[in-house]
Amino acid sequence: MTSGRTGAPPERHHQHRDVTGGWLRPAVFGAMDGLVSNFALIAGIAGGQASAKVVLLAGLAGLAAGAFSMAAGEYISVASQSELAEAEIEVERRELARHPAAEERELAGVFEARGVDPETAAEVARQLSRDPDEALQVHTREELGVTPGDLPSPLLAAGSSFLSFAVGALLPVLPYLLGASSLWPAAGIAGLGLFTAGALVSKVTTRAWWFGGTRQLLFGAAAAAITYGVGALIGTG
Repeated sequence: MTSGRTGAPPERHHQHRDVTGGWLRPAVFGAMDGLVSNFALIAGIAGGQASAKVVLLAGLAGLAAGAFSMAAGEYISVASQSELAEAEIEVERRELARHPAAEERELAGVFEARGVDPETAAEVARQLSRDPDEALQVHTREELGVTPGDLPSPLLAAGSSFLSFAVGALLPVLPYLLGASSLWPAAGIAGLGLFTAGALVSKVTTRAWWFGGTRQLLFGAAAAAITYGVGALIGTG
């Protein structure tokens, strides 16, 4: 026995990719930053004809300094942004407590500006305003673009930046840790890492993976070539 809905077209639902890049984008860019900066540093020291031990020391120092700098900068940046958002959320909370009617009219105006007719906008604002917590969430999302209780964690941001930068910065140092005495093994690993990172970034863009990988490889190679030239020009003598 067939249903009366047999001839109805099936429901179609479309999905979007995460346009923010999720965790992939900051992780890959952090690793890429560590890889490019530390490989360029190593290349500059190697270009000055320094010994493998000196190159290794410079690479490890660059890893530690860069990772801690990234973590500290990310912590301060995210903490400052969160503190500012929390201060503004508190302002909105006080306004809702002191002037509920005015805030309700303001919310209705927001909906009207989006094309909702005045009567419906006023009714939606009235219903939302019955719950102070819900009203606060709606007001802060509309006016500040943030949600109370869902602000980014400075510690998580700092830890993520530290780890991703350190992983990238470690790659060109590995050959020297394993006993290499020339720049070529480090260049090979760095090149592979740069291409892979660029290809991964392409997953959150419309670019082909080979384009993203090649582009990042060329940028990293250019940075290393310049610092190598500077090192060769100045030397260690």
